[in-house]
Amino acid sequence: MGYQALYRVWRPQQFLDVVGQEHVTKTLQNALMQQKVSHAYLFSGPRGTGKTSAAKILSKAVNCEKAPVNEPCNECAACRGISDNSIPDVIEIDAASNNGVEEIRDIRDKVKYAPNAVKFKVYIVDEVHMLSQGAFNALLKTLEEPPKHVIFILATTEPHKIPLTIISRCQRFDFKRIQPQDIVGRMSQIASETGIACNDQAMHIIARAAEGGMRDALSLLDQAISFGGEEVTVEDALTVTGSVSHAFLGRLAKAIYEKDVSHSLQILEELLSMGKDPSRFIEDMILYFRDMLLYKTAPSLSDSFERVLADPGFKELAEVIPADHIYGLIDNFNKTQQEMKWTNTPRIFLEVALVKLCHQERTTDAPSGQVEELKQRISDLEQQLNEIREKGVAVTSEEKAVARPKAQRVSGKAYKAPVGKITQVLRQATKQDLNTVKGRWGEVLEQLGQQNLKSLAALLNGAEPVAASSSAFVLKFKYDIHCQMAMDNSRFVEAMAAIMQQITGRRLDMAGVPESQWQQIREEFLAVQHIDSPDADVKQESDPFIEEARKLVGDDLLEIKE
Repeated sequence: MGYQALYRVWRPQQFLDVVGQEHVTKTLQNALMQQKVSHAYLFSGPRGTGKTSAAKILSKAVNCEKAPVNEPCNECAACRGISDNSIPDVIEIDAASNNGVEEIRDIRDKVKYAPNAVKFKVYIVDEVHMLSQGAFNALLKTLEEPPKHVIFILATTEPHKIPLTIISRCQRFDFKRIQPQDIVGRMSQIASETGIACNDQAMHIIARAAEGGMRDALSLLDQAISFGGEEVTVEDALTVTGSVSHAFLGRLAKAIYEKDVSHSLQILEELLSMGKDPSRFIEDMILYFRDMLLYKTAPSLSDSFERVLADPGFKELAEVIPADHIYGLIDNFNKTQQEMKWTNTPRIFLEVALVKLCHQERTTDAPSGQVEELKQRISDLEQQLNEIREKGVAVTSEEKAVARPKAQRVSGKAYKAPVGKITQVLRQATKQDLNTVKGRWGEVLEQLGQQNLKSLAALLNGAEPVAASSSAFVLKFKYDIHCQMAMDNSRFVEAMAAIMQQITGRRLDMAGVPESQWQQIREEFLAVQHIDSPDADVKQESDPFIEEARKLVGDDLLEIKE
């Protein structure tokens, strides 16, 4: 066969070669050594992160003649046969082109047959999210309880499209984007073993352009090698990836800060004439100023820079440009980037953004003389404010002293109990009627709850009947506000009368009185009335012993018997 691409030649053959996925490889290796290999796996993650390669390595490791091992030996007949695809027991299926029900039914029919050459039959289904709903349904039962000699490995870049019933039957491993430094390390190893001369900065540029995919990075490296010939330089990497060089970005950043509109537009024209993509260019500018902001706030994190190297020119420019200015530049470039997505003329948006940034700096920057004048005026205002505060302390204290009595006034209208109605009930009140109401009071509260009046029933917490006649009763409330809310609610009053008629057989109207007013109303009634009937609930007693007992325990706890 002719020339093979780097990503094919250097495809991982062991878990050790799978870069940046230690959380996956370590778990699989432990499962192999403990002989706890699951019947189904789901590998999900971005493209080029090693999902299919890890599946192939796992299929070799479980079938290796030296098993149990944490790495395939790649020397036995099983490992070599799986590597060159000569063993039919390891089947790779592209679900993008075999996504129908018939293909899955064929797998379901053949899965029960034992493997021919190795211990386990392994099905590797790539891009499994492309299967139809019917195909997923056909796979479901087989995936849940396959024969002991079968292992399913599903790989996908879009796990959200897979039914949850499929995911729940698999051990899921999420492959993450590979860090640029890990990609550079792998490319350095490949370059040293193949004898390719590659500049270190060029590899960093390629690694960042790959966006976390090792396959993309090796493809770009392969392209840069073909473009550059004997050695891969920074310019070769910039040309292949479409990125803008660090020097051009520094020149443009300096022109923007110096408010040189003509020079900044000239640099933009030069870059676009070199075939640079406007979208990639503005992304490079955002990352350049991001690196500058990172350098100003955390210089020790230079390894996290995306587009720059901390050379003397960059450091000098970073020291001059203030952080607030960098925030504004990033924000403006980000807005321009969003607008460029919906236009056919992105170059115009770039030019307008550069002109706006330069012009904005001219209008907002103030001469040093004006800055000093503003600082002096601020200082004078602060001094005047302090003097006003010192003078205002005594006045404020006097105002508070004068206003304090006014603040003690009670606002709002207090509830006034209906004295006439309560007095009428007391004239006709009997002990028997009061005992009847008290004895059925629990039923009254229960009826209120059953009639969806629980919120109103809460008003009766602490309330109790204190007097009753054949047609009405007096209800004493513990709090004034509860009494007012209850008596002002006509629905509540009517409901109480209806419940009383249902329970006692008589319609009893309710008269509410707060506890703070009940004692005074009762004493005034006793002072006026002279009732000698033994059936009366309340009566005036002139006995000094009774009066002394009333003072000690109160009327509520005092019961007088003839």
